[in-house]
Amino acid sequence: MASEIIEETEIRPDGSKKIVKRSVEKGISFGAALAMVISFATWKSVFWAVIHGLMGWVYVIYFLIRYR
Repeated sequence: MASEIIEETEIRPDGSKKIVKRSVEKGISFGAALAMVISFATWKSVFWAVIHGLMGWVYVIYFLIRYR
């Protein structure tokens, strides 16, 4: 999973800073999503799809080498 912290600051005339906006964006990487789809289509198991999704691109490359 990818995480990104976005922070906007406001600099006051006296030189101090004030955090105006702060957010954390989380998402699933393309490799993790692809690994989950390949895993579920192959093994028909949500459990293995989640495990393989955590491995992401490692599982995708393994699958291509092993089964194609």
